[in-house]
Amino acid sequence: MIFCSPRIFSCVLAGLTAVCFTAAVSAQTLEQRSESAKVAAVALPDAPQPDQAPAPAPAQQPSSTPPASSASSASTGAAQNAPPALPQSTDKTREALAEEQLKQQQTQRLMGVIPNFNTSYVYGAASLTSGQKFRLALRSATDPVQFLGVTPFVALIGQANADHYGYGGGLTGYAKRYGQTFADNFDGTILGNALFPSIFRQDPRYFRLGRGSTKRRLLYALGTNLLTRHDVTGRWEPNYSNVLGNLASGGISNLYLPKDERGFGSTISGGLTVTAEGGIGSLFQEFWPDISRHFFHKDPTNGMDAINRMKPDPSGGGNPFSNRNK
Repeated sequence: MIFCSPRIFSCVLAGLTAVCFTAAVSAQTLEQRSESAKVAAVALPDAPQPDQAPAPAPAQQPSSTPPASSASSASTGAAQNAPPALPQSTDKTREALAEEQLKQQQTQRLMGVIPNFNTSYVYGAASLTSGQKFRLALRSATDPVQFLGVTPFVALIGQANADHYGYGGGLTGYAKRYGQTFADNFDGTILGNALFPSIFRQDPRYFRLGRGSTKRRLLYALGTNLLTRHDVTGRWEPNYSNVLGNLASGGISNLYLPKDERGFGSTISGGLTVTAEGGIGSLFQEFWPDISRHFFHKDPTNGMDAINRMKPDPSGGGNPFSNRNK
């Protein structure tokens, strides 16, 4: 098979990732230059009219100073005939709003400990720029809780279950499992929540529904692993970013997994498994505020649920599979 060498396959995936990143940056730069050119074109004055034969000079009249009222009327007329001022771009306003909402997100923690930075409680939240997506992904992947809590715990479970048997046991085996767990999480977060969302212009966050029947909210939460919102149109579309991010992360893991676990088949199965497991995280993101209010008498949404109930349903009155409109 073409994919008989896992190292070659992993290198190809890494190369494709680099190419995609370069293409995303280039596309964004070209887009910014295009917008600047449009603004400059609008700001240019009208082209001069071709020269015409001068009109015959009127008969000279006795010179006299026009009254002040005439001068004032002329100035007013000139001001009225002046071209209207260009409307200010809303890009800065939108980016500032997204930054404000992002700061609020980065204070969110499940049970007050586990980072929940990738969840938005705001209906119609402002779209993130590529830079904001990368900063959010890095903030999530490098949070101290990841180093000191989540990653050690997951590695410990893997050690107890003898996962990745080729790593062996003891401190050496645990260290390898720790590194593998952190690398998988880091790669998946950067690729699936930053790089690919920048390329496809998709929002990597989970937008909590927080209303409707339990069944409908379950379907909505599970559906967001396969569907997501587009940055520009706001419409639901296939979540290429999440799926491709999981597959690419699985391909990179071929570089450090035990030899008997490497290969194309394990990459595909691992990526699809991670995608399915993401549904569990989405369910927790959806229902955690309800659990917190019921058992701990705290509202993680800071009142946003009450505000959202007065706004139109962001899922269009149905789960994402039945209605993909915003």
